Amino acid sequence: MRSRTLTLLATTVGAGLVLSACGANTADSGSSNSSQSAPAPGGAAAGGKVGVILPETATSARWEAFDKPFLTKALKDAGFDADVQNAQGDVQKFSTLADGMIAQNVKVLIIAAINGEVGGAVARKAQAAGIPTIDYDRLNLGGSSDYYVSFDNEKVGQLQGQGLADALKDKKGAEVVMIEGAPTDNNATLFANGQKSVLQPKFASNDLKLVREQAIDNWDNQKGGQTFEQILTDNKGKVDGVVAANDGLAGAVITVLKKNGLNGKVPVTGQDATADGLMAILRGDQYMTVFKPIKEEAEAAAKLAVLLAKGDKAGADALATGKAKDPKGNREVKSILLEPKLTTKEGVKEVVTQGYVKATEICGGDLAAACATLGIS
Repeated sequence: MRSRTLTLLATTVGAGLVLSACGANTADSGSSNSSQSAPAPGGAAAGGKVGVILPETATSARWEAFDKPFLTKALKDAGFDADVQNAQGDVQKFSTLADGMIAQNVKVLIIAAINGEVGGAVARKAQAAGIPTIDYDRLNLGGSSDYYVSFDNEKVGQLQGQGLADALKDKKGAEVVMIEGAPTDNNATLFANGQKSVLQPKFASNDLKLVREQAIDNWDNQKGGQTFEQILTDNKGKVDGVVAANDGLAGAVITVLKKNGLNGKVPVTGQDATADGLMAILRGDQYMTVFKPIKEEAEAAAKLAVLLAKGDKAGADALATGKAKDPKGNREVKSILLEPKLTTKEGVKEVVTQGYVKATEICGGDLAAACATLGIS
């Protein structure tokens, strides 16, 4: 069953977003950004401080490379200080960072939680102190945040499912393995729901055959590779296509396929349009990724936070016209839900053109010719 119904026109948000510069798709590109933006002359920024807690850096470079600088700049441009911290995958650190921000009486708290339990607990603490909270990128099931900003994550899964179906359209009965994200991450559930909305009818009709579906704790790439290798062994080395929930897991799958001489022969999906993922696509080892323009997400969250910090709830409600279902909390959360994009080899240039990855990061060595053919420079 689909776990939520989401509707939002991209133009609802796009018209009001603050523009900011793009960064490179490496963790280093975010390291030069201070966790707190510079105060206005003569003291703190006039609007006050907005707290942001990001989850980790181990499985994705996006948080430091993109989210941190984009959120910091958008809030600073609006006249607010941005205290942006990263919990580095530590639940206790996440709680401690939140306690500190609440004690400082931040105007708004934006949380991309490690899991729903800690995210919900932090939201309740903040709200008890009169501080509005925004779930960022991940909805905390059973939580109480006032608003949610993300991409349409079920649509992300639908794009992954459609990508694989397209790649296998001429191979009836193709055997498919699904390597999913962390079972504690609601986004991973939504990705899987979206994938199955496309693939389940094909499994039912025997157009495709599901070998096995396996969630990977903590989005652990190493564990994902080990799990896929075991599935492949159990299936006597036979696989025709792999749904991998993000580019990190896709990379782990491709490493196993290379060991077995199957890379480039077995389409693999991904997500996040990372430099590694895009290079794998250019090489032909990965069929597609899902590009999510994180700048739009960060700017939307910042715009929403500014309205809440100013006490403009009506304005916030007018901006957050989408709805996300929280089945655990039996509620609907006012949301901004942005559109993801299916990206195959022909779409790599757009990711580069928009500044999320530099051509110099992905076009060296054996990929120079592929980039030249696609006009990437």
